[in-house]
Amino acid sequence: MIRINLLPHRELKRRERRQQFYAVSGLMVVLGLVIGVLVHTVIGGYIERQERKNEIFKADIAKLDKEIAEIKRLREQIDALVARKQVIEALQSNRAQTVHVLNELAKRMPEGIYLRSVKQQGPRITLVGYAQTNSRVSHLMRSLDESPYLQHPGLVEVKAATLNNRRVSEFTLGISIEQPKAEEETGAQR
Repeated sequence: MIRINLLPHRELKRRERRQQFYAVSGLMVVLGLVIGVLVHTVIGGYIERQERKNEIFKADIAKLDKEIAEIKRLREQIDALVARKQVIEALQSNRAQTVHVLNELAKRMPEGIYLRSVKQQGPRITLVGYAQTNSRVSHLMRSLDESPYLQHPGLVEVKAATLNNRRVSEFTLGISIEQPKAEEETGAQR
């Protein structure tokens, strides 16, 4: 029988397999590194592009915020101008109102009544004065109710008082101011 020593051959095969394993392992490590670098580069590119888009959006948002602030400021100015315009229109429409009211008071004031004060708060006038008798106060109220500018006279109080050693009635009367219909229509047409 011939004896063959297969040990060196096996050892050679093992070395070849080991080298092949190291080579394949090295290639796998290199391939893994290449794939990792490639994935990192691609994802980094996506992130960088998205950050550039975000910067563009931030710049646009800042620009729009400035425009919104400008619009708010303009709206506030418009509201202030509209409020001024309304005040001016109200003054314009009511500029002759005081003249009409005082004229009506003078025309409709019966004898024996003396006004101590005339006070206006909005569309309401308060008259405080003295009358020789209570019937003159009621005559004044009827007369004021007939006026086209003065409506709804209401007696607040009447009390006895002494003025220059004479017994008189002190009264407080409330009246509403109202524009006649014909004047409202002409005021609206202007």
